[in-house]
Amino acid sequence: MSHSVDEQLSFLRSLIQARSFCDSTLRFLESLLVSKDVKSLIEVRSSLTHLLRSESLSVIRSIAAKTVHDKLLVLDFFVRAFSLVGDQQSCLALRYEALVMREHKSASCQWLQVSPAEWLSFVENAVHNGFHAVAEKACEIALSCLGNNDDLKHGRDTVPENLKAVISEITRLRNCAMASVASRSVEADSADCKLLFKFCFRRYPHSDNN
Repeated sequence: MSHSVDEQLSFLRSLIQARSFCDSTLRFLESLLVSKDVKSLIEVRSSLTHLLRSESLSVIRSIAAKTVHDKLLVLDFFVRAFSLVGDQQSCLALRYEALVMREHKSASCQWLQVSPAEWLSFVENAVHNGFHAVAEKACEIALSCLGNNDDLKHGRDTVPENLKAVISEITRLRNCAMASVASRSVEADSADCKLLFKFCFRRYPHSDNN
């Protein structure tokens, strides 16, 4: 890569280390992907992916004691950044972490609760991108959370049709994911989830603050 690109990557790193998690940083990141040369674009994407993975892990460790709101803002930034560079695995890993964190805290902060549509969207993306082990785990959590609906638990007729439809579709996707995982080797299944759990806040001590 050219000296100019190296300087731009260095500048991006400095922005992240300065905790500049804003739209302007994402626009700068996006500008680095503008290239007329396919080969150089591939090289830049690879360098950006490596930079973002390294810096995101460092940042996540450093904010382990921060509030849930602060953590979610950081996760959202890196989800968008990984999406821009086309790193779907990292993007899904951090989306998963954000969803699980929100559900965990939703008992005391209802506004954090994950909607059925959000769970379905995540599961669909995980299956579409071939991360079936991740999809299976997400389905289990989603079905457990959605099954806590009072009307659903008591077999009432007031359960919204759209909720029933989402649960049915997530169940179908879970079965598809389970079948795919069962047909793969243990090593492949482990590799599928490796990055997911590498990112999780649950690996580090963290505050229960909201």
